[in-house]
Amino acid sequence: MSEKNRDGKRSARERLAQEREKQRAKDRRRRGLIVGGAVVGVLALAAVIGVIAANSGGEKNTASGPVTAPQGAVGKDSLAIPVGKDGAKSTLTVWEDFRCPACKAFEDGYRTTIHQLTASGKLKVEYHLATLIDKNLRGSGSLRAANAAACAQDAGKFTPYHDVLYENQPPETNDAYADNTKLIALAGKVSGLVTPGFRTCVNDGSHDSWVKKSNDAFQAGGFQGTPTVLLNGKNVYANQSNPLTPAKLKQMVEAAGTQ
Repeated sequence: MSEKNRDGKRSARERLAQEREKQRAKDRRRRGLIVGGAVVGVLALAAVIGVIAANSGGEKNTASGPVTAPQGAVGKDSLAIPVGKDGAKSTLTVWEDFRCPACKAFEDGYRTTIHQLTASGKLKVEYHLATLIDKNLRGSGSLRAANAAACAQDAGKFTPYHDVLYENQPPETNDAYADNTKLIALAGKVSGLVTPGFRTCVNDGSHDSWVKKSNDAFQAGGFQGTPTVLLNGKNVYANQSNPLTPAKLKQMVEAAGTQ
Protein backbone atom coordinates (compact mmCIF):
# COMPACT_ATOMS: atom_id res chain seq x y z
CA MET A 1 0.00 0.00 0.00
CA SER A 2 1.32 3.40 -0.93
CA GLU A 3 2.18 5.98 1.67
CA LYS A 4 -0.55 8.21 0.29
CA ASN A 5 -3.24 5.58 0.78
CA ARG A 6 -2.06 4.85 4.32
CA ASP A 7 -2.29 8.56 5.19
CA GLY A 8 -5.78 8.76 3.72
CA LYS A 9 -7.06 5.83 5.77
CA ARG A 10 -5.46 7.22 8.91
CA SER A 11 -7.12 10.59 8.33
CA ALA A 12 -10.48 8.92 7.84
CA ARG A 13 -10.08 6.95 11.07
CA GLU A 14 -9.14 10.14 12.93
CA ARG A 15 -12.15 12.02 11.55
CA LEU A 16 -14.41 9.14 12.53
CA ALA A 17 -12.94 9.11 16.05
CA GLN A 18 -13.45 12.85 16.33
CA GLU A 19 -17.07 12.56 15.24
CA ARG A 20 -17.64 9.77 17.78
CA GLU A 21 -16.08 11.89 20.53
CA LYS A 22 -18.29 14.84 19.60
CA GLN A 23 -21.36 12.60 19.73
CA ARG A 24 -20.35 11.23 23.14
CA ALA A 25 -19.89 14.82 24.39
CA LYS A 26 -23.37 15.74 23.17
CA ASP A 27 -24.81 12.66 24.88
CA ARG A 28 -23.09 13.61 28.16
CA ARG A 29 -24.45 17.16 27.97
CA ARG A 30 -27.96 15.89 27.22
CA ARG A 31 -27.86 13.48 30.16
CA GLY A 32 -26.62 16.28 32.38
CA LEU A 33 -29.49 18.53 31.35
CA ILE A 34 -32.02 15.76 31.96
CA VAL A 35 -30.61 14.98 35.42
CA GLY A 36 -30.33 18.67 36.27
CA GLY A 37 -33.91 19.29 35.21
CA ALA A 38 -35.08 16.36 37.29
CA VAL A 39 -33.24 17.70 40.34
CA VAL A 40 -34.74 21.16 39.86
CA GLY A 41 -38.17 19.58 39.50
CA VAL A 42 -37.73 17.57 42.68
CA LEU A 43 -36.53 20.66 44.57
CA ALA A 44 -39.45 22.71 43.26
CA LEU A 45 -41.89 19.99 44.28
CA ALA A 46 -40.29 19.82 47.71
CA ALA A 47 -40.63 23.58 48.06
CA VAL A 48 -44.32 23.45 47.17
CA ILE A 49 -44.90 20.60 49.60
CA GLY A 50 -43.02 22.57 52.24
CA VAL A 51 -45.24 25.62 51.75
CA ILE A 52 -48.37 23.50 51.93
CA ALA A 53 -47.12 21.76 55.05
CA ALA A 54 -46.19 25.07 56.64
CA ASN A 55 -49.59 26.55 55.88
CA SER A 56 -51.35 23.46 57.14
CA GLY A 57 -49.27 23.57 60.29
CA GLY A 58 -50.19 27.21 60.81
CA GLU A 59 -53.87 26.46 60.54
CA LYS A 60 -53.54 23.65 63.04
CA ASN A 61 -51.69 25.86 65.48
CA THR A 62 -54.42 28.51 65.47
CA ALA A 63 -56.99 25.92 66.49
CA SER A 64 -54.69 23.75 68.59
CA GLY A 65 -55.63 22.44 71.97
CA PRO A 66 -58.84 20.90 73.27
CA VAL A 67 -61.98 23.04 73.31
CA THR A 68 -62.72 23.32 77.02
CA ALA A 69 -65.98 25.14 77.70
CA PRO A 70 -66.35 26.97 81.02
CA GLN A 71 -68.58 25.36 83.62
CA GLY A 72 -72.27 25.87 83.01
CA ALA A 73 -71.90 27.00 79.40
CA VAL A 74 -75.02 26.32 77.31
CA GLY A 75 -76.32 26.29 73.75
CA LYS A 76 -74.87 24.82 70.59
CA ASP A 77 -71.32 23.58 71.27
CA SER A 78 -71.66 25.10 74.77
CA LEU A 79 -70.60 28.52 73.46
CA ALA A 80 -72.88 30.70 75.59
CA ILE A 81 -72.40 31.79 79.20
CA PRO A 82 -75.85 32.07 80.84
CA VAL A 83 -76.88 34.64 83.42
CA GLY A 84 -80.32 34.52 85.04
CA LYS A 85 -82.92 31.88 85.73
CA ASP A 86 -83.74 29.09 83.29
CA GLY A 87 -87.48 29.71 83.68
CA ALA A 88 -87.31 33.28 82.38
CA LYS A 89 -89.80 34.00 79.58
CA SER A 90 -87.30 36.10 77.60
CA THR A 91 -83.72 35.46 76.50
CA LEU A 92 -81.28 38.24 75.61
CA THR A 93 -78.43 37.01 73.41
CA VAL A 94 -75.41 39.31 73.52
CA TRP A 95 -72.31 39.02 71.32
CA GLU A 96 -69.51 41.11 72.81
CA ASP A 97 -65.78 41.85 72.62
CA PHE A 98 -64.07 43.10 75.78
CA ARG A 99 -61.92 45.53 73.74
CA CYS A 100 -64.95 46.96 71.88
CA PRO A 101 -65.89 50.56 72.88
CA ALA A 102 -69.43 50.13 71.53
CA CYS A 103 -69.82 47.08 73.77
CA LYS A 104 -68.76 49.17 76.75
CA ALA A 105 -71.32 51.82 75.78
CA PHE A 106 -74.04 49.15 75.66
CA GLU A 107 -73.00 47.70 79.03
CA ASP A 108 -72.76 51.11 80.69
CA GLY A 109 -76.21 52.06 79.39
CA TYR A 110 -78.06 48.80 80.03
CA ARG A 111 -76.21 47.17 82.94
CA THR A 112 -78.61 48.27 85.68
CA THR A 113 -81.71 47.33 83.69
CA ILE A 114 -80.34 43.92 82.73
CA HIS A 115 -79.37 43.16 86.32
CA GLN A 116 -82.85 44.12 87.53
CA LEU A 117 -84.57 41.95 84.91
CA THR A 118 -82.36 38.91 85.54
CA ALA A 119 -82.72 39.24 89.31
CA SER A 120 -86.52 39.33 88.98
CA GLY A 121 -86.49 36.13 86.93
CA LYS A 122 -88.01 37.82 83.86
CA LEU A 123 -84.88 37.70 81.69
CA LYS A 124 -82.07 35.28 80.99
CA VAL A 125 -78.94 36.54 79.21
CA GLU A 126 -76.64 34.40 77.10
CA TYR A 127 -73.24 35.99 76.52
CA HIS A 128 -71.15 35.01 73.51
CA LEU A 129 -67.56 36.26 73.41
CA ALA A 130 -65.86 37.49 70.23
CA THR A 131 -62.35 38.71 69.35
CA LEU A 132 -62.94 41.14 66.48
CA ILE A 133 -60.69 43.93 67.77
CA ASP A 134 -57.71 41.59 68.01
CA LYS A 135 -58.06 40.93 64.29
CA ASN A 136 -58.81 44.51 63.26
CA LEU A 137 -56.21 46.30 65.38
CA ARG A 138 -53.90 43.37 66.09
CA GLY A 139 -53.13 42.12 69.55
CA SER A 140 -54.58 39.52 71.89
CA GLY A 141 -56.47 41.53 74.53
CA SER A 142 -59.89 40.38 73.35
CA LEU A 143 -58.82 36.74 73.54
CA ARG A 144 -57.03 37.07 76.87
CA ALA A 145 -59.92 38.96 78.50
CA ALA A 146 -62.49 36.49 77.16
CA ASN A 147 -60.46 33.57 78.49
CA ALA A 148 -60.23 35.28 81.88
CA ALA A 149 -64.00 35.86 81.88
CA ALA A 150 -64.52 32.16 81.12
CA CYS A 151 -62.20 31.36 84.05
CA ALA A 152 -64.38 33.60 86.22
CA GLN A 153 -67.40 31.61 85.05
CA ASP A 154 -65.68 28.46 86.32
CA ALA A 155 -65.49 30.17 89.70
CA GLY A 156 -69.14 31.29 89.60
CA LYS A 157 -68.07 34.94 89.30
CA PHE A 158 -68.73 35.72 85.64
CA THR A 159 -71.18 38.60 86.04
CA PRO A 160 -69.18 40.76 88.46
CA TYR A 161 -65.92 40.14 86.59
CA HIS A 162 -67.61 40.81 83.23
CA ASP A 163 -68.77 44.16 84.62
CA VAL A 164 -65.33 44.99 86.03
CA LEU A 165 -63.71 44.38 82.63
CA TYR A 166 -66.07 46.83 80.93
CA GLU A 167 -65.86 49.39 83.72
CA ASN A 168 -62.06 49.37 83.38
CA GLN A 169 -61.82 48.90 79.61
CA PRO A 170 -58.67 50.53 78.17
CA PRO A 171 -58.77 52.63 74.98
CA GLU A 172 -59.46 50.50 71.91
CA THR A 173 -55.94 50.95 70.52
CA ASN A 174 -54.33 50.08 73.86
CA ASP A 175 -53.99 46.30 74.06
CA ALA A 176 -53.68 46.37 77.85
CA TYR A 177 -55.86 43.29 78.31
CA ALA A 178 -53.20 41.22 76.54
CA ASP A 179 -51.39 41.22 79.90
CA ASN A 180 -52.63 38.41 82.15
CA THR A 181 -51.19 40.25 85.15
CA LYS A 182 -53.56 43.15 84.44
CA LEU A 183 -56.53 40.79 84.15
CA ILE A 184 -55.69 39.06 87.43
CA ALA A 185 -55.23 42.43 89.15
CA LEU A 186 -58.71 43.50 88.01
CA ALA A 187 -60.08 40.20 89.31
CA GLY A 188 -59.04 41.45 92.72
CA LYS A 189 -62.03 43.79 92.54
CA VAL A 190 -64.31 40.72 92.68
CA SER A 191 -64.49 39.18 96.13
CA GLY A 192 -63.12 35.64 96.27
CA LEU A 193 -62.21 35.40 92.58
CA VAL A 194 -58.43 35.44 92.76
CA THR A 195 -57.48 31.90 93.71
CA PRO A 196 -54.63 29.63 92.57
CA GLY A 197 -57.08 27.89 90.23
CA PHE A 198 -58.18 31.16 88.66
CA ARG A 199 -54.56 32.31 88.20
CA THR A 200 -53.64 29.03 86.53
CA CYS A 201 -56.69 29.16 84.26
CA VAL A 202 -55.85 32.70 83.14
CA ASN A 203 -52.12 32.15 82.68
CA ASP A 204 -52.54 28.80 80.90
CA GLY A 205 -55.22 30.09 78.53
CA SER A 206 -57.41 27.17 79.53
CA HIS A 207 -60.37 28.39 77.48
CA ASP A 208 -58.51 29.93 74.53
CA SER A 209 -59.72 27.35 72.03
CA TRP A 210 -63.27 27.77 73.29
CA VAL A 211 -63.05 31.54 72.78
CA LYS A 212 -61.72 31.01 69.25
CA LYS A 213 -64.59 28.64 68.50
CA SER A 214 -67.04 31.22 69.83
CA ASN A 215 -65.54 33.86 67.55
CA ASP A 216 -65.78 31.44 64.61
CA ALA A 217 -69.48 31.03 65.40
CA PHE A 218 -69.91 34.81 65.40
CA GLN A 219 -68.29 35.03 61.95
CA ALA A 220 -70.41 32.18 60.64
CA GLY A 221 -73.55 33.86 61.97
CA GLY A 222 -73.12 36.74 59.53
CA PHE A 223 -73.47 39.40 62.22
CA GLN A 224 -72.33 42.93 61.35
CA GLY A 225 -70.38 43.78 64.49
CA THR A 226 -70.31 43.93 68.26
CA PRO A 227 -72.37 44.34 70.23
CA THR A 228 -75.05 42.27 68.56
CA VAL A 229 -78.09 42.08 70.83
CA LEU A 230 -81.02 39.73 70.17
CA LEU A 231 -84.17 39.54 72.27
CA ASN A 232 -85.88 36.19 71.81
CA GLY A 233 -84.03 35.79 68.53
CA LYS A 234 -84.83 39.25 67.13
CA ASN A 235 -82.11 41.85 66.64
CA VAL A 236 -83.29 44.75 68.81
CA TYR A 237 -80.14 46.87 68.87
CA ALA A 238 -79.44 47.47 65.18
CA ASN A 239 -82.56 49.44 64.23
CA GLN A 240 -81.35 53.03 64.13
CA SER A 241 -84.77 54.36 63.06
CA ASN A 242 -86.28 52.98 66.26
CA PRO A 243 -83.33 52.76 68.66
CA LEU A 244 -83.49 50.56 71.71
CA THR A 245 -83.45 52.16 75.15
CA PRO A 246 -83.28 50.58 78.60
CA ALA A 247 -86.92 51.55 79.14
CA LYS A 248 -87.99 49.87 75.87
CA LEU A 249 -86.02 46.75 76.73
CA LYS A 250 -87.74 46.55 80.12
CA GLN A 251 -91.13 47.08 78.50
CA MET A 252 -90.58 44.34 75.90
CA VAL A 253 -89.37 41.86 78.50
CA GLU A 254 -92.29 42.55 80.82
CA ALA A 255 -94.75 42.30 77.94
CA ALA A 256 -93.33 38.92 76.97
CA GLY A 257 -93.76 37.77 80.56
CA THR A 258 -97.50 38.36 80.41
CA GLN A 259 -98.05 36.29 77.27
